[in-house]
Amino acid sequence: MSLDLKRVASEPLTSTAPLVEELRKGEKPRAQHRLGLEHEKFVYPVGSAQPPTYEGPNGIGALLERIAPGGYERFRETPQSPVIALQRGMAAISLEPGGQFELSGSPFRTAREAHQENLQHLKETKAAASDLGLRLVALGYRPVGTPGPGGVEMPWMPKTRYQVMRRTLPERGRLALNMMLMTSTGQVSLDWADEADCVRKTVAVARLSPLLVALYANSPLVEGKPSGYMSFRSRVWEEVDPTRCGYLPSWFDGSFSYKAYVDWALDAPLLFLRREGEYRHPKLTFRQLMQEGYEGKPPDMGDWTDHLSTLFPEVRLKKVLEVRGADCASAAMTGALGALWRGILYDAQALEEAELLLPRLTFTEHLAFHDTARREGLAGKLGPRELNRLAGEMVAIAKRGLLRLDPEDAPLLAPLEAVAASGRSPAQAVLDAWKEDPRPEVLMSRFEL
Repeated sequence: MSLDLKRVASEPLTSTAPLVEELRKGEKPRAQHRLGLEHEKFVYPVGSAQPPTYEGPNGIGALLERIAPGGYERFRETPQSPVIALQRGMAAISLEPGGQFELSGSPFRTAREAHQENLQHLKETKAAASDLGLRLVALGYRPVGTPGPGGVEMPWMPKTRYQVMRRTLPERGRLALNMMLMTSTGQVSLDWADEADCVRKTVAVARLSPLLVALYANSPLVEGKPSGYMSFRSRVWEEVDPTRCGYLPSWFDGSFSYKAYVDWALDAPLLFLRREGEYRHPKLTFRQLMQEGYEGKPPDMGDWTDHLSTLFPEVRLKKVLEVRGADCASAAMTGALGALWRGILYDAQALEEAELLLPRLTFTEHLAFHDTARREGLAGKLGPRELNRLAGEMVAIAKRGLLRLDPEDAPLLAPLEAVAASGRSPAQAVLDAWKEDPRPEVLMSRFEL
């Protein structure tokens, strides 16, 4: 979530050393480690499968205004611009390009605190939505509709950043607009202590991410038909931009470091550059921008911060470590997401066990593993081993970690234990419901939050 706050000029960037140092600034003592949830969801009118526009008495803008009196500060890009986000304390409600409604939660010590914040957000938002004849839907990809040529068949939110990305990102990948308009996800952000801790956690999450994809796969339908994928949302990312999405080879060959992440990011093309209140689109990678400058001037740290926010790897580093592999799911499953990664990453023994759960795969082998997970979900296999059993072991590792770390968080894992034990990704329930009644508005009601 990026609110595109006003750029503040800083010292020119003339070497990569400050970029590495910027990651180092994210380090926190272990006693201060926190986690935060992000939960996107779709908004639809009751009885309809056509998403609302921003404008109008029952639009997304009206929904924001209905929620705002609950102690929120309205966010506008300019004093004359429409409201595109709400902030209350350290939590924010923001909009994805197609009107997906997102809570970017506060950092908490425990997963249950993050879960309770999300439950309160859902309570407030559902009440406001009901007043407007709207409902919230938990799916990872819109089951009907298309982005259309130029993305004209879906609503677009009035955020300048999105209008620029609407022009620039499709140059990089065939499904870029699908990502922007048609997908919805759940994410968790976590902390690290030092570079070695960051490397270890990032690599562990990357290696386990296909199991996360399978556990949370919840997007099997595309344009009213089974897509052949349990998580089509995950499939979409393959054709957004290979230079800024997916997995880093350094996560699998032992070479990952702060500098490796910076080097990877430097070679991704700019999606935009903010200058004098405008969004520019120089055809440069960030590395080329540092070498050549733009309009006679080198970039600064504000440009780098903007650039990092336009990168979408499975594990993203900014001032926190973002885990990005889950489809949007129910509130309980989203609460479990925080508990899962707290249990694995914040307990030393659990992290050791998680590192030993899977065989050491090459980069190419891991990509094949990821493809199996998004296609087959928990029914797939890694070699002779069923993914549902591996996912169950991953959840068990997290539970043991929480029982040592903070037993009160452990019950949040119950939904994941049930999913893994069933051997059925959430997407299978979507397919069953669609087979029973293929009316889109009925499906929306079945998966209403």
